[in-house]
Amino acid sequence: MKFNSNFLIISPHPDDEILGCGGLIKKIKKNGGKVSVIVICNHLPPLYTQEEANKILNEMKKCHQFLNIDHSINFNYQACLLNKTEEYLLNNKLLEKIISLKPSYVFIPFPDRHQDHKIVFESAMVATRPKKNVKFIKQVYCYETVSETFWNAPEIEKNFIPDTFVNISNEIDEKLKSLKIYSSQVNENDFERSFKTIKSLSIFRGSQVGYEYAESFKLIRSRFD
Repeated sequence: MKFNSNFLIISPHPDDEILGCGGLIKKIKKNGGKVSVIVICNHLPPLYTQEEANKILNEMKKCHQFLNIDHSINFNYQACLLNKTEEYLLNNKLLEKIISLKPSYVFIPFPDRHQDHKIVFESAMVATRPKKNVKFIKQVYCYETVSETFWNAPEIEKNFIPDTFVNISNEIDEKLKSLKIYSSQVNENDFERSFKTIKSLSIFRGSQVGYEYAESFKLIRSRFD
């Protein structure tokens, strides 16, 4: 993985991109790379109030500005109602953006407890198939999302078992600062996605490979020209 390259992170909702890849994003930017983020769903009415929707969108914009993300793209589908969308439309929309952005590395959500995560995973897998029109993609990875990835049923469903670890010992503080911008989504009132939990996971992932802090990923496909 070359951090000075072109990266794409596909995020089901605002904050998933930071929960799974916040340290990686900062590391890429430090090394002169480019980061694009595609957010698929927003917390929109009727399941959420317009006030909630506006708040989360403002948090996302501020967070992406804070991390100096190069392309912040919002598909604006309804969160928790993505299953009502024709999948081929989402597949085609993702593919169109991928062809436009031409990333070398693509990060997609692990298909965990959240139905939106599963749908986005499936759509991203279709859009990143190793065909001639996306031959610029070198590697595709899954990332983990605190509070969803760990709620799959062990051995009954697929579980997240990482094989790639990125040292974020110098980026953990920026990751936590960026998550604080998502104050409506990440806070100490929800222990499953509190700052303590997020930092503890980074410590645990780091301990698996000899780093102080790490983010972990599951490699789906790797191509060498």
